[in-house]
Amino acid sequence: MRAGRWLPAAALCLLLLTLGAARPALAAPTPAEAAQTVIHMLDYVGVDYPEFVQDGKVLDEAEYQEQKEFATQSLALVQQLPAHAEQAQLVAKARELLARIEAKAPGAEVSRRAAEVRGDVVRMYKVAVAPRAAPDLVRAATLFQAQCASCHGAQGRGDGPLARGMDPAPSNFHDAARMDQRSLYGLYNTISLGVNGTPMRSFNELSEADRWALAFFAADLRTTPELAARGEAAWKEGKGRESFQALQSLVMRAPGEIAAAGPDLGPLHAYLVRHPAALAAAGEPPLQFTRSRLADAVQAVRANDRAAARQHAITAYLEGFELVEAALDNVDPALRRDTEREMIALRAAITDGAPVEDIAARVARIDGLLDQADAKLGNEGLSPTTAFVSSLLILLREGLEAILVLAAIGAFVVKTGRRDALPYVHAGWIAAVLLGVVTWFVATHVIAVSGANRELTEGVTALLAAAMLLYVGWWLHGKSYAQAWNAFIRQQVTSALGRRTLWAMAGVSFLAVYRELFEVVLFYQTLWVQAGAGGRDAVLWGIAAAAVLLAVIGGAILKYSVRLPIGPFFGATSALLALLAVVFVGHGIAALQEAGVLRSTLVEFVEWPLLGVHPTAEGLAWQGAALAAVIGGWLLHRRRNQRPVTAAQPR
Repeated sequence: MRAGRWLPAAALCLLLLTLGAARPALAAPTPAEAAQTVIHMLDYVGVDYPEFVQDGKVLDEAEYQEQKEFATQSLALVQQLPAHAEQAQLVAKARELLARIEAKAPGAEVSRRAAEVRGDVVRMYKVAVAPRAAPDLVRAATLFQAQCASCHGAQGRGDGPLARGMDPAPSNFHDAARMDQRSLYGLYNTISLGVNGTPMRSFNELSEADRWALAFFAADLRTTPELAARGEAAWKEGKGRESFQALQSLVMRAPGEIAAAGPDLGPLHAYLVRHPAALAAAGEPPLQFTRSRLADAVQAVRANDRAAARQHAITAYLEGFELVEAALDNVDPALRRDTEREMIALRAAITDGAPVEDIAARVARIDGLLDQADAKLGNEGLSPTTAFVSSLLILLREGLEAILVLAAIGAFVVKTGRRDALPYVHAGWIAAVLLGVVTWFVATHVIAVSGANRELTEGVTALLAAAMLLYVGWWLHGKSYAQAWNAFIRQQVTSALGRRTLWAMAGVSFLAVYRELFEVVLFYQTLWVQAGAGGRDAVLWGIAAAAVLLAVIGGAILKYSVRLPIGPFFGATSALLALLAVVFVGHGIAALQEAGVLRSTLVEFVEWPLLGVHPTAEGLAWQGAALAAVIGGWLLHRRRNQRPVTAAQPR
């Protein structure tokens, strides 16, 4: 075997083990194993074929035959993969790749075709080929010196103290011609599998994270500070973001392939290999994250770990799909509802012990819906129009509930002449705005607010706001009758409102505004990324337009409500607050269900998110209880006020 020729043997070894050729007793490969094997073999074909076939001539017959064997086996495996709408095209591409190898086509063409087939397999069969988090290169440096430097040398030049006499010689990670053809995924596979027949053993005893870290470290050894600085400058200018959207897009392509696609992409690749946290901070696309976690859920069910599967399913929704719900709702609300219902049903099926085939089928249905969502939202960012409409509706929809609460309370204190209560109301919403700004800063620059914590915060805040709305609504409804109003005026004409009521109003003002702001901050974080550089002006214009509309709506509500007669005004205000309390209960229960705190049992019922109505038995039951409390309070007030009033009634 030629010196330095380690990798094809590893691929052949993997192939034999996977297909069971060396051990016929082995079971047939699973679809995931077959897809991984295709990716692994084609990675080697793309790298090694150009080295052994040049200008239509075979430089090493044994190596050439090996490339043909890999392409032949890849074609056979592609034909055995599960049925897919694009499988016929994939098989045709794999067959053409083999034909071009047999025709001794130019190396660049074969590498391109191999990369195309490999990329299609990853995309079509959702193959996980990326680290779960940004690799730790500081730890990798320590691991390299302990595990690799004895052969590869302290600087990775293949000149370690044990390298003398090795055949083949250890790889030189500074060899530009060869390293330009090595993807990070290929390096990771070599570290994980080892190379049969050479001193390069498998390092599978290391964790997956450590193996990825070593792959990144080895790839970075030849990067100069000047090249990394150029890449950093390009990244900060927003260049290449469409090419590097997630760690997967970084690890699957070889540096030479990336550099050929654009003048800035080579330095960007070098910078991101050295600083993968910069790419991780940009975030994996939410729908891709959802797919990954759903795949993890299926694997956990196969491993009989239902608790982990349920957590993966919850995370798939909270950290992935929910982040694009607002944008999707603006372009296809029916698709958003169908996807959400399927994800709720998946969690219930996992909890109820449904068989793995049922879980896998449900995930496949959700994947299909996510593909539709991808198409609706666009894979290259939102259009300016969609970004503007989404931005406008997010703030308008979330702000309306808070405006209604503030307008009702503000109109009351103005109408009764008790302007001394206004500072409490203003203090509540101003504190909420300030805390919202802090939330935005923390969520953007300090920590990532997890989906579960987000839903817990929203759920608890909504339920607290509902309780306080019921209290204030009860209090206002008691003043809607003439007798009670006259008694109240006699009591309050020279004094401020009771402290308990004042603080309740301040609390409602705070909770109503902060709950909406908390959700708005996190929605806009996602929308800002989705819009991309070309759509961010539209997002800002959407915010401005929504703010103007909310100001107009709030002013109109305040102006015309103050003109209403006392009785109808208090009756309408208390009814509004009671309605909002029921809405908040629905939102709160739904949020706790999404966080996995409460069970979700889907029922056949209408879905009306504006009123907090979601088709789950638990949510409808809690809203029914809140509505019953409202009706019971109304009947009790009515009964009390039908009795003659002989003295001033206490508040």
